[in-house]
Order: sequence, then C-alpha cells, then structure tokens
Amino acid sequence: MPSLRAQVFRIPAAGPDDVSGVEALIASGIAPRNIVAVLGKTEGNGCVNDFTRGFATRSFETLFQKHGVEGVSLVMSGGTEGALSPHWTIFAREMVDAPAERSLAIGVARTPSLPAHHLGRHEQVLLVSEGVRKAMRDAGIDDPRDVHFVQIKCPLLTLRRITEAEAGGKTLATRDTLKSMSLSRGASALGVAVALNEIRTEQINDADVCSRFDLFSRCASTSAGVELTDHEIIVLGMSSKWSGPLSIEHAVMQDAIDTLSIRKAWERLPEKSRLAAVLAKAEPDPSGSVGGRRHTMLDDSDISGTRHARAFVGGVLAGLFGMTDIFVSGGAEHQGPPGGGPVAIIVEKEP
Repeated sequence: MPSLRAQVFRIPAAGPDDVSGVEALIASGIAPRNIVAVLGKTEGNGCVNDFTRGFATRSFETLFQKHGVEGVSLVMSGGTEGALSPHWTIFAREMVDAPAERSLAIGVARTPSLPAHHLGRHEQVLLVSEGVRKAMRDAGIDDPRDVHFVQIKCPLLTLRRITEAEAGGKTLATRDTLKSMSLSRGASALGVAVALNEIRTEQINDADVCSRFDLFSRCASTSAGVELTDHEIIVLGMSSKWSGPLSIEHAVMQDAIDTLSIRKAWERLPEKSRLAAVLAKAEPDPSGSVGGRRHTMLDDSDISGTRHARAFVGGVLAGLFGMTDIFVSGGAEHQGPPGGGPVAIIVEKEP
C-alpha cells in the first residue's frame, strides 16, 4: 500500500551561492521534484541588510528552474556566529510502495503577501495561523500535538515599504526597520500558537505582540527577511500516514543552558539512530541573566544580542550533539519562554 516517505539531508555550503552539494545530491538520484523545502544557514549578519539570504534564495531558484521545479519553500536564516557551519538542510518527500507507519511528516504552505500596515498586528497572527493549518493538511497531520517544529520565513519593513504604506494613508506598527523584524517574528510565532491550539485568538491584541511574553508557542521558529513579502511555512511532525526511518521530537529550552530538556527529548527518540538534523531558536535572555548569572549580550552596542545568542546557543548544542552544522535561528520572540526556545531533533533509525 503506497505511503509518503520523508528524506532529510544536511549539505555544507562554501558560500551563499554554493549549491554544488545539492547538485551532487540530485546527481546521486534524488529527484528535484521531490524536494519540498530548503532551510539555509548563511554567514550574513542576520539583520535587515543581510543580503546573503536573498543571494542564497536566488541561487536555489536558479538551480530548481534548471530542473523545471517551482514552488520549493526556501527559508534562509542569516548568521553563523561562533563555530556554526553554513549549510543547507534539504527536505524531500516521495510516494513509496510501503505500508504507512508513524514517521516524520513534512508539510509546506505560503500565505498571501502581508500588507505592510498589518505587520506585527493581529491580522498577521490570523494570516499565519491559517497558513500553518494549511501546511498541517499538506503534511497529513490532524492532531496539533503531533507537530514538533514550525519554521516560518516572514517579511520585514524597509524604508520603501514604509514610505509606500504611509503614502496610502496607512499607519504602521513601527517605522524602525530593525524593530519590524522582531514584531514580524513575534506575530508569526503567535500565529503558530493559535493554529496549534496553544493560545486562543481572542487572547491576543495588537499591543501583546513583543510585549506579553507569557504568550508563546512551544514549536514555533520564525525568521524575518527582506527577500519576501509573504510567509513561507514548513511544518514538521509525526504522522501515521507516512512511512520510513525518520522521526522527530522537540524540547523547549527554559534558558540558553538548558541541556536537560534536550537530553530528555533525545531519549524519547529511537535508540541506535543517527542524527539527521537539529533545528533551534535562540535569544538573549531579557532578564539580563542566564542560570542566575549576569550576561552582557544586551549591553553590547557593537554586536546585536541576537548574534551573541546564536553563537552561545550554537556552542551549547554543538557540544551536546557533536556537530556544528546546526540550524540556530536568532530572535525568539514568543518562541518558547523568554530566554529559551524550541529545539527539534530529527533522527534516522538504523536498519
């Protein structure tokens, strides 16, 4: 009886335009049409002017166009501070002649473009929540409790977008382009929480975005970029409609050194399995301390706190898992508790 089967590959990248490893993967027999999503870590600064994300996106668009493939979700996250390795995580799925069992499921969706004056507001929350539900349906996941990670690429405001919106008589949530990244990430994360029944939509007001951090999702990972005006959504979870050796679990770090929660999640996965991918969120704890000790990530006027956090959490996870090609995204507004964040672990069972 046919079923869907997922595949996950980690490919090193020598630069934002280096898709040679993916080309080699395709040459080895992976059908380009089966690739549904690419998560990328590029070595830019992760801020408004990080054009490594757009460079990488364009490089992949060119690659897939060459193979006649359209609609692949391309989510690029800038910032590989510390010893994090630039890399691509490739998600593919195919129909196979095998009985369904409880395995990794992958779903993707895109939302309509977000009007600039809706960014960081309740309208963005609702737009994302519907997009997440669509991606869940695409993955064949019926129960929100089976979702373990939702990766979203969301838009941000640029001066041009601000000017055009104000010329049309619209009032924006902010005129600060950097702050718009936080608001967009936060509203998108709250949209995930609504879709997964973690929060009721009537609990959220515009003023709650990036202010009421007691409202958060345990599965959301959102990243803002200048290269799009809509939302690209990737849902990862477990489904009895899929087959194959891949499984996923997740933990919610309570702070940046909470390895105990991660170890417990890892132990829930099948024994004798290899790591396929690790996906995580990171942010400097707004309390100014980690584990009861003062940190200075938010006092540095030269380097953004999100860059400090990526490097710090990346080091913690690299030491735990013994690998540096980990997808660590900065800016965890409403993505786990303040100072913490979700971590997803994907493994492949040994034959």
